[in-house]
Amino acid sequence: MALKNNTWKLNQWYDQDVAGNVSYTGAGELFSWGLSNAGSLGLNQAHDTFISSPTQLPGSWGASSQFRAKRSQIMLFKTDGTLWVWGTNVSGQLGLNNTTQYSSPVQVPGTTWSTGAIGEQVCAGAIRTDGTLWMWGADSNGQLAQNNQTSYSSPKQVPGTTWSEIAGGEGFFLATKTDGTLWSWGENNAGQLGQNNKTLRSSPIQIPGTTWDQVAAVRDSCFARKTDGTIWSWGVNGNGTLGQNNRTEYSSPRQVGSDTTWANLPISVETGSSGPLIATKTDGTLWACGGQGDFGILGQNAVGDSNNRSSPVQIPGTTWSTTHRPTTSGLSACALRTDGTAWVWGANTGDRAGMLGLNDQVSRSSPTQLTGTDWKNMTVSQYGSFGIKEG
Repeated sequence: MALKNNTWKLNQWYDQDVAGNVSYTGAGELFSWGLSNAGSLGLNQAHDTFISSPTQLPGSWGASSQFRAKRSQIMLFKTDGTLWVWGTNVSGQLGLNNTTQYSSPVQVPGTTWSTGAIGEQVCAGAIRTDGTLWMWGADSNGQLAQNNQTSYSSPKQVPGTTWSEIAGGEGFFLATKTDGTLWSWGENNAGQLGQNNKTLRSSPIQIPGTTWDQVAAVRDSCFARKTDGTIWSWGVNGNGTLGQNNRTEYSSPRQVGSDTTWANLPISVETGSSGPLIATKTDGTLWACGGQGDFGILGQNAVGDSNNRSSPVQIPGTTWSTTHRPTTSGLSACALRTDGTAWVWGANTGDRAGMLGLNDQVSRSSPTQLTGTDWKNMTVSQYGSFGIKEG
C-alpha cells in the first residue's frame, strides 16, 4: 500500500509512494469540516481552526468506510480492513501505544479491523473480522472489560470470538454477539448496563434476550434493536430521550412504543446530557425524541426546550436512507436520503461553528441539504463533521 503524504491538496485525492510517484484516485473521498479541536478534522491544522464547508483529506478511503467520532477523537475503518485514527490522545485512546496527539490520520496496527466504537471517557473498542473484540484507553470504570481498572494505550483483547457490534457511552459499552445476545460493562450509576441494578462491571455481563442486532448509546441512555424490528431503551431519560412518553429512569430494557418497523439506530452518538435519539423506519421515515437546547435538534422547525419530545416524532420526508444510520452530536445531526444527498440540522454557532458544512454559522431547526448528491456516509461529533463521497 502506498504511503500517504501529510500535505494535502483541496479537491484532489492522491497516494504517494516512497519514490514520490503520485497517483490520483476517486474511490471514497473523505471530507471534514467544523472546529479542528486537537487536530480532530485530520487536516494537519492548528488547534481551534474553523472550516465551514467540506474540505478534502488526501487518500482513497473506500466509499463504504465507516466513521466513529466523539469529541476530538476519530476512528475510520477502511474497506481494506485497516483502522485509521487521529485527534486527542491524552489517555492513549487512539490505540497507538503512546499519548501523542495527531492532526492527520495514523494507522493502528493490523489489517482485519471491521467495526468499533468510542466511549465518552477517552477510550475505544474495535472488532476484527474474526469476531474478536479489542479495547484501549482510560479505564476508570472498568469500561475496557479487562476485569480491572487499568488503562492501556494499545489494544487489549476481551474474551470471546463472536462479537458483532459495539457502542460506547459515558464510561460503559454495549455489544452484541453473532448469536443475538447483548452484553454490557463499565459504569452503571444510572442502570445503563440493563441489569436492573446499579452495580459497576469490569467484564461483560449479558442482558436478557437472544434476538438483539443493533446497539446505540446516547451518553447514559441506551438503545437496542431486535431482529423483529422493535427498539428498546433504558438508562437516563432526561428530556424524554428514551421515548417512553415520560422522563423516568429505567435500569432494564423497555420497548419503545409498539412499532415493529424500526430499521436503524444511530451508529455513533456524541452528545451532552439528555441528548436526542434519531432513528429510521423501514418505510424511509426518520424519527427523533428527546431534545436539548435551543437549536432545533429534533428537526421540527422549532427551537427551545418546550419543543422536546418524550416519544418519537417524525422528521419531514419519506426517502431517508435505511442503509445509512443517522448520527447526532446532541446539538447537531445529519442523515442521508436514498438519492445520495446529505442533510444537516441543529447547532452551527459558537464552538459548533461551521459544523453543518453550509459555509456559514447559522443554526438550522429543520434538515437542510449539504452540497453534493453522491454522499455515501456521514457523521458528526462534538466539534466536527465527516463525510465520504463516491468519488
